Amino acid sequence: MKRLLPTMALLAMLAACAGIEPAPPQPRFDAVAAVAAIRAAGTAGSAELVVKPLGNPQVGDLREQASALQAQGRHADAAAALDQALAISPDDPALLQERAEAALLLHDLDDAERLARRAIAIGTEVGPQCRRHWETIVQVLTVRPVAADDTASPAPSAADARRQRDACTVAAPPRY
Repeated sequence: MKRLLPTMALLAMLAACAGIEPAPPQPRFDAVAAVAAIRAAGTAGSAELVVKPLGNPQVGDLREQASALQAQGRHADAAAALDQALAISPDDPALLQERAEAALLLHDLDDAERLARRAIAIGTEVGPQCRRHWETIVQVLTVRPVAADDTASPAPSAADARRQRDACTVAAPPRY
C-alpha cells in the first residue's frame, strides 16, 4: 500500500501533464534589425515633399538624451526620456514614433503598435514619418500575426500594412 500511493500520485501528475500542449515557438525577433528597417523606411527621397513643424526646445533636449541613451544600449532609460517628452508634447507624431521604436527595443510589441497607430490617427498620412509608422506595424505583425478569430480589432495583416506604408510616398509638387 505504501508503494501504491506514490505510484498513483506519479501517474496522476503524468496524466495532468499529458493534456497540456506546448506553446508554439515564437518567431525570432531582432529588435535592432526591426528598428533599422523602420528608420530606413523613413528616409526621404530627393523629390519627396517633407514638412517638419517647429519643435519645443525642451522636447528636443529630451529627444537628444534618448538618442544618446539608445546608442549606449540603455533602452529603458531612453524610453523614460521619451515618456517625459511625450508628457510635454503628447500629440507629436514624430515623438510617438520614436517612443514606438523604443518600445520595440524593449520587446514591447503591443505598445509599439499602439503608439504607431496613435501617430497615424493624429494625422501623419504621407511622407517619411507615415512610412515609419506603418513599417513599425509591419514589424510587429510579422512577429505577431493577427489571429483569424480576432474580430475585436480590425488590425491589418502585414501585407496590408506594407501596402499602407508604400502609399505614404507622395512626390513633391513640380517646381517651375
